[in-house]
Amino acid sequence: MEAQSRRAARAARPRKRPGTSLQSKLLAMLIAVSAVSIGVIGTIGYISGTDSLRAAVYDQLTSLRDARASEIANLFDGITYNVMLTSEGRAVIDATKGFSSAYAEMEGTPADTADTAKVAAYYRDTFVPTYESRTGATADAGLFMPTSPAAIRLQALYTAPFADFDAAAQQDDAGDGSAWSQVSADVNPFLRHMAQRFVYDDVVLLDTKGHVVYTLYKGIDLGADLTTGPFSRSGLADAYNQAMRSSTADQVVFSDFEPYEASYGSPTAWGVTPVSDRGTVVGALAVQFPDKAINNLMTDESQWQQEGLGETGETYLVGPDSNMRSISRELVSQPDAYKAQAVVDGLEASVADRIVQSGDSVLLQPVRSDSAQAIGRNESGTVIERNYLGHEVLSAYAPVKTQGADWGIVASIDTSEAFAPIATLTRTIFITAAGLLVAVALLSLVLARYLTRPIRALAEGVREVRAGDLDASVPVTSRDEVGDLTHSFNELSRGLRAKEEVIDQQRREHDDLLASLMPADVAARFRAGESNIADVHENAAVVYADIAGLDEHTLDLSAERGVEVVNELLRSFSSAADRLGVENVRALRSGYLASSGISTPRVDNVRRMVDFAVEMARIVDRYNHAHGSSLEVRAGIDSGQVISGLVGRGTLAYDLWGGAVVLAHAVHDSAKDEGVFITAHARELLGDVYRLQPALPVDGPDGPVDVWRVEEK
Repeated sequence: MEAQSRRAARAARPRKRPGTSLQSKLLAMLIAVSAVSIGVIGTIGYISGTDSLRAAVYDQLTSLRDARASEIANLFDGITYNVMLTSEGRAVIDATKGFSSAYAEMEGTPADTADTAKVAAYYRDTFVPTYESRTGATADAGLFMPTSPAAIRLQALYTAPFADFDAAAQQDDAGDGSAWSQVSADVNPFLRHMAQRFVYDDVVLLDTKGHVVYTLYKGIDLGADLTTGPFSRSGLADAYNQAMRSSTADQVVFSDFEPYEASYGSPTAWGVTPVSDRGTVVGALAVQFPDKAINNLMTDESQWQQEGLGETGETYLVGPDSNMRSISRELVSQPDAYKAQAVVDGLEASVADRIVQSGDSVLLQPVRSDSAQAIGRNESGTVIERNYLGHEVLSAYAPVKTQGADWGIVASIDTSEAFAPIATLTRTIFITAAGLLVAVALLSLVLARYLTRPIRALAEGVREVRAGDLDASVPVTSRDEVGDLTHSFNELSRGLRAKEEVIDQQRREHDDLLASLMPADVAARFRAGESNIADVHENAAVVYADIAGLDEHTLDLSAERGVEVVNELLRSFSSAADRLGVENVRALRSGYLASSGISTPRVDNVRRMVDFAVEMARIVDRYNHAHGSSLEVRAGIDSGQVISGLVGRGTLAYDLWGGAVVLAHAVHDSAKDEGVFITAHARELLGDVYRLQPALPVDGPDGPVDVWRVEEK
């Protein structure tokens, strides 16, 4: 008979209709919706992340640019103040008058033949070879040879004997008995100390006729006439003429960096101020600008990474001629790489060799970038451009207005480094999106099969009912073809289905209620008919904890939000308990009770419980960080004998009691501060996983019990 029923069911089975199956539709829909969502979220994240990173880089570069510009302005202000103050001092005034008078006295005496020959030999054998090696240009000693008797005499005494400027600066008196040497013996130590203190490359005194009557380092400009000869077109001459034409002596005139022959063609800048004695100008004081000070400011003494410029960032100055006024970072850190890249970018190889040889890119390295052109138009801003070495960089630029130097400042960093986080973000987004799509496809397949499984079961149920099985029951869940089949099925078995649905619903609700009230094994015993359920557990670990400050935190919140906050924390605690193998006993607003070793005996109950309590504190810390709150976890832990069971008659509750529970409560209640506290017995079982600090003891059933505060190592 049963076999006939199966044959009848197979005979009644309808043939499959043509078209796409519902499972395929669900699969395609889930994948499509997920792909679009992932694409939209990924695009928004990429755009937002890129904009934020770019803005952050620009803000950092702009801040560095402005800071460096302010430091350069302060440097000029400091030099101005120092030079003006020095020029007003009696020592400089008397030195200017004394050197001027002595120079005029020497000028009235014809040059000695021996002195002339000595100076000529110095130019031929020392100065010109050094000048040619440093500049790469051919020089004629006759162009530099002084013609005035005073210049020849002074250079024979103070310049020609020395091949090193520093050695010349140390000679205070040549011992020739001249008035010039007498003044030098008095004032040279003072001016040398001033140059060393303020890092001046030279200190020069001039008379009112444009004669260099004194230099600290006794170069070939000693005794020179700035109105004629090789120094008449120098920056020193321009600054001197402008200073002497000024209506007041209380100012310093600065010149921009220019090649200076006396310094072997090195870039040199000057600050010049008149020297006045009781309102009468008696000469001028000039200081050679400390280019090392500028380079130290712009490179922060090569501390680029500490300044947030990474591996490629730098700040540098650009002059009105679009040439550098400070040193290049790559020249300092990688001179060979700098040279190769500069030549590739169009710089002449001879110039690149000179830059590397001299170790300085001032006046030699052109800057043809967009930022340099914008600075020339007195503009400031940010731009992505090609820098002076052809690297693509992010630049923040602005003019730097200083006395006598119309410069610009650029702070830049290679885009490859600046946008490295963007590339990482892009790669992460693509990898994540691909992984999500694969996961969604697999999940969609599972869900589609899962969702269509009741449909297949419904079709089978219809066939079984038509074959005579009236116990089958399928709920109506849709209005499509499945709904039609379900309606037909329900017409055949409405009465039986309704009864079974009620029974099934009650059974599910009953099971869910039991699962929420007690462990699974206790629920099984209760369903089996046991009424008095109680078990004794040895060596179980118990924690009792609460959240201090929760009432104050939720006081100003709405009721719904307050409940949401509590549930959020309790859900996090329960999730951590599941992960750590801890059994949740009671999770209420007033306190959290959990155990380890009740349902599943373990050998590391105490460690698990301490791990769980520490994790509770971390969860609350993360919540505080996210919401600006100051909640604290206070937890007490003990280990020992625990009794578990069902209590109550009308309302059942699963609870724990016993000495360990009582002591855990006591430890918790006695804690004055937040933290995790354990008893002496629990400490013996914990091991050395955590660092423990003694806390106040508590009163236990058998007397005082030592307590320790748990701290992470």
